[in-house]
Amino acid sequence: MTFKLLSAAAVITGVMLISSAPTIWAGPVKTDKGALVAGEGAEFDPDEGKWFLESGAPTYHVQDNGKIDFLTYRGFQRYHSECHVCHGPEGVGSTYAPALTDSLKTMSYEDFVAVVASGRIVHQPGGADSVMPALGDNKNVMCYLDGIYVYLKGRSDEVIPRGRPKGKESKPKALGEAEDVCFEG
Repeated sequence: MTFKLLSAAAVITGVMLISSAPTIWAGPVKTDKGALVAGEGAEFDPDEGKWFLESGAPTYHVQDNGKIDFLTYRGFQRYHSECHVCHGPEGVGSTYAPALTDSLKTMSYEDFVAVVASGRIVHQPGGADSVMPALGDNKNVMCYLDGIYVYLKGRSDEVIPRGRPKGKESKPKALGEAEDVCFEG
């Protein structure tokens, strides 16, 4: 990998390197070891403790026994502590907010980060507005946004079932250090 896209922690710490092209998703792909990722060319970066696609976007890594990488597991935890009140359990939506499992079928990683950080208003037929508040200064969301994204992307791609994940990999040291830096910043 030659670059990384804007990571959620970079929004907090102010360190950014952004690709000019949005990430395009083709759906889940099996790795040579049988795990599922959200596109071709996924590699684990030990310096960041995350799986990335060739584009630089983070991705989930689901083993054939259902065990997920720690970033995706952390996303499961944080989604259910910060996001499910509006967007429903497992991202399936509610009467209050849309199903993120549907949104991530077409939304790029870059767009997801932008919407969560800056918020948006969607004008609905009949005059009602759908409002996503800006969460860019909420460290309980932004320090874990890559994990929230990859968890929801795995749910959207139907490789992560509803409910508690079957298992998780150990927490990479680099991921823990990045979380600490994000909260200190």
